[in-house]
Amino acid sequence: MKLASRSLLAIAVIAMFFSAVPVKADATADEIVKAQGILSKSFDFLKAQQKPDFSWQTESDPPGMTAIVLKAFMSDDKFDADQPFLEKGFNKLLSYQQANGGIYQDMLANYNTAIAVSALAVSKEAEYQAAIAKAVAFLRTQQWTGKIEGVPDDVKPKDDTDPRWGGFGYGKKSRPDLSNTQMAMDALHDAGLKEDDPAFKEAIKFVTRCQNLSEENKMSPWAGNDGGFVYTSADGGGSAAGEYIGPDGKRHVRSYGSMTYAGLKSMIYAGLKHDDARVVAAWKWISENFTVDENPGMSAAGPENAKGGLYYYYYTMGRALGAYGQPVIVDQQGVKHDWRVAMIDAIAKLQKSDGGFVGDQKWMEGNSILVTAYAVQALEEAKKDLKTHPILP
Repeated sequence: MKLASRSLLAIAVIAMFFSAVPVKADATADEIVKAQGILSKSFDFLKAQQKPDFSWQTESDPPGMTAIVLKAFMSDDKFDADQPFLEKGFNKLLSYQQANGGIYQDMLANYNTAIAVSALAVSKEAEYQAAIAKAVAFLRTQQWTGKIEGVPDDVKPKDDTDPRWGGFGYGKKSRPDLSNTQMAMDALHDAGLKEDDPAFKEAIKFVTRCQNLSEENKMSPWAGNDGGFVYTSADGGGSAAGEYIGPDGKRHVRSYGSMTYAGLKSMIYAGLKHDDARVVAAWKWISENFTVDENPGMSAAGPENAKGGLYYYYYTMGRALGAYGQPVIVDQQGVKHDWRVAMIDAIAKLQKSDGGFVGDQKWMEGNSILVTAYAVQALEEAKKDLKTHPILP
């Protein structure tokens, strides 16, 4: 046998040997590929839903619907704001910017402006900076402090002992809530505000008052000590998960998942560290109630509410856990959960054949465009965190 033939035979034998040896898959890469597969179908779905006027909203929808879809596209490296269908979408969104800087039509001024700011900021387009600056200035005027605009003087909080102080609401005299507050803080964070900015310093006062942690939250008489968060501390405290009378005979407002992740994320954005008592307590609640099957706490208000706000929950969970920086959660039984893997698996099971998603009717989650945008952003957060913190063997 010639030398060349022997060499070829040796190579063939070696190749056969290695092909027969099982090679351990790269779990991190596998999860990223899985997430991207879901995302690709979702992006196709969302692109197909764009209206003739280049928005993603119906006549009855606010411009925040277009903003949240644009933000979903901007969260993925495959897209940029110069692509024609997205550039036209941003132009449509900016057509709603008011003289006061807000980006809204005729309702939900804070909510819509906050989502729009995040979309514009994540695009990283220099041409949008002036619009972002005007919108951020508007958001500052919507914070419930003594400087809030658009409400009568006798309605404004007098000082920071007021339970509304530091929060953000829907606008038009509406009291603040943690959902609006987290969206506003997302926007300010995405726009590049530092954690010591006055808006964050005041907001954390409201966020703290929404936590069931009586040692730190001495201003809310309803506060328990499970570490979770409720919807609002205003008007005597309120929660979509309801309330109950505790063993102490006192009225308590119940914590639930989406608001607890909103609270954790807001605290991180405001500069609180992992060893802060409020952060420790929030993480304890999350560890004890971790699930991707429902919005935990909501079933206490009736089993039919278990999946209420599920996609909003995924979106908030993704941003919060990405900000916290811990990929593994250990539950009460000592079981470890990689939240990225759990979230990707859960969302994969919910995707429809057309690439979109549909949730319960509660909180507009029957709107497939809205919940698909939420699902996309949750997956993008999981994908980004996988790249930062690979799965450990």
